[in-house]
Amino acid sequence: MKISGVVEHFLSRADWVDRDETVDRIILGDPDKDVGRCVVAWIPSFAAIRAVVERGVGLLVCHEPTFWDHFDHAPQAKPRCAEKLGFIRRHNLSIVRLHDTWDRWPEVGIPWAWGRALGLPGPPAEIGNRGYQHRYDIDPVPFDEFAHRIAAHTAPLGEPTIEVDGAPETLVSKIGIGTGCAVGVPAYLGMGCDCCVLTNDGSSYWRDVQRCQDLGIPTITVDHGTSEEPGMATLARYINEQVDGLAAEHLVQGCRFRLVEAADAG
Repeated sequence: MKISGVVEHFLSRADWVDRDETVDRIILGDPDKDVGRCVVAWIPSFAAIRAVVERGVGLLVCHEPTFWDHFDHAPQAKPRCAEKLGFIRRHNLSIVRLHDTWDRWPEVGIPWAWGRALGLPGPPAEIGNRGYQHRYDIDPVPFDEFAHRIAAHTAPLGEPTIEVDGAPETLVSKIGIGTGCAVGVPAYLGMGCDCCVLTNDGSSYWRDVQRCQDLGIPTITVDHGTSEEPGMATLARYINEQVDGLAAEHLVQGCRFRLVEAADAG
């Protein structure tokens, strides 16, 4: 398959995407280059790019930007981009970004995969914010008990400890989830959620968490990478099952930070 065909496969099936505005495109590489293998990774960090090269694979399919802004404008003109850009070109690596398509791909895209990864019963009870945010209904449970359930599901993704705000005994049953930047509290409130799962890229404390605290709505905040890793697994699976001539390997990245405890002064 040609690299341009990979992009076209997704854009041609995503009628919610504006081709003139989307970031889903070939970031680097020859559109006419033939490829038979790809690596799927959430974020094209330098470490991920090196891993793809080490595997001898010529195509990286990613979800986030390569050069630190949403549209990946003119990396050759950006300060401190030269080493990363030069490495990619030197190793003839092509990069395709699938963001706007996979974020809203029905049933298997990012938010659907996240809901299943959290063990929430599907299908969603309600979908808001143009498909980016979902509400799942569960039997009422004390907030801390529910938070422990969530931590059990995020632990395999590299985040065993999650940030929680709210009274432990508050009963929750209408759970709002989103991923990345699509975790707007107004949309959760509009869907009647009584517990909001946020991400560290999409929410700020003073704007989102404090609003929920003032309203008595508990929140859970996880890493952006944690929330979208399940969707990368489903993307790799989709490519293997639906994109003829292209085999995909999922490069697991998971939670992107680590926690450091205070040193023992004694």
